[in-house]
Amino acid sequence: MATAVDLGFRVTCVSATAGELGTSDPVAWPPERLGRVRRWEAAAAMAILGVTDHRFLDLPDGGLADLDPAGPVARIVDLIEEVQPDTILTFGPEGATFHPDHRAISAWVTEAWRRAGRPARLLHQAESEPHRRRWAAEYERWGIYMSDERPVGVPEDELAVRLVAQGPLADRKHAALCAMHTQIAPSLATLGEEMFRAMNAEETFVEVRA
Repeated sequence: MATAVDLGFRVTCVSATAGELGTSDPVAWPPERLGRVRRWEAAAAMAILGVTDHRFLDLPDGGLADLDPAGPVARIVDLIEEVQPDTILTFGPEGATFHPDHRAISAWVTEAWRRAGRPARLLHQAESEPHRRRWAAEYERWGIYMSDERPVGVPEDELAVRLVAQGPLADRKHAALCAMHTQIAPSLATLGEEMFRAMNAEETFVEVRA
């Protein structure tokens, strides 16, 4: 997103929820409080990246898979028709970590893209094979998966986009991630800053053709 902004492109970021249930301590962080703080944190992250158009669908965190997809898909179709993007990026079918919300979003965005007439390039986030080989054990230690399933690494020659953040861009990405303190602090404590930065340096996507 930061690179696209720097190159003069318009970037619109859409969040389905505020992440208001994403805590292991709901007593200290009841949904109203955590949702409010996470919106502030997201605003800080967007400011670092240079993104000025960030929208929330205000859907229930942790409950997307239980919703009738018709409403969210229609809203995303409307967004596509309003923004008229040339590229759309979202989760792959596995939702990166097999999070039910992430998987629902992937399905919704993909269906909305089809219903809108496939007007843009649609990219799904995916792990490359080299990334998977290098970091699979650390992902297990991190404990990020919400299923017994695991991602399958994509061969590098099948990737549509591979970006490895270095130098100032890597610093900028790390600063944006750290701005979302309530989400990132436990990961930094588990992995340490150096490994966290290295694991998050690469961004890879495959193109959806149909």
